[in-house]
Amino acid sequence: MGQSTPIILAFIGGVFLALHGGFNAQLSEQLKSPILTSLVAYIISALIAFLAVTVNTRHFPSFHQLKDIPYYLWFSGALFSVAGIGLYYYTIPKLGISTMISIGLFGQILFSVIAGHFGWFGLPTEPIAYKKIFGVLAMTLGIVLIKNT
Repeated sequence: MGQSTPIILAFIGGVFLALHGGFNAQLSEQLKSPILTSLVAYIISALIAFLAVTVNTRHFPSFHQLKDIPYYLWFSGALFSVAGIGLYYYTIPKLGISTMISIGLFGQILFSVIAGHFGWFGLPTEPIAYKKIFGVLAMTLGIVLIKNT
């Protein structure tokens, strides 16, 4: 498959996240609650995911496999997701979508560079190199330019 397909899919995923943030920020303004918007979004997302799982999954994990999953993995991703997405819904109307997404992406990149360098979460290590440092600095400049235009 090479690298082009995952790169294109990652790009599309980024576009979808920006669309998602824009629509749900509007919903948050209408509902007057980013946390209520998160609840609505996650309920609808759960229903869509349930439908996708029932259509696409041929083999479900056994009870033994489910029991062996560390307990914190059942809730930690969801906790950070709700908090992060709720913050998106809250800050997009205050900062604008391009500023919020670029600052949010900067947080993701900075954290991922550090986490990748140390191999946190059992993921492969990706040592920090000068090119990565330059990339983070370039992104910082880009955010400054986006924010101040």
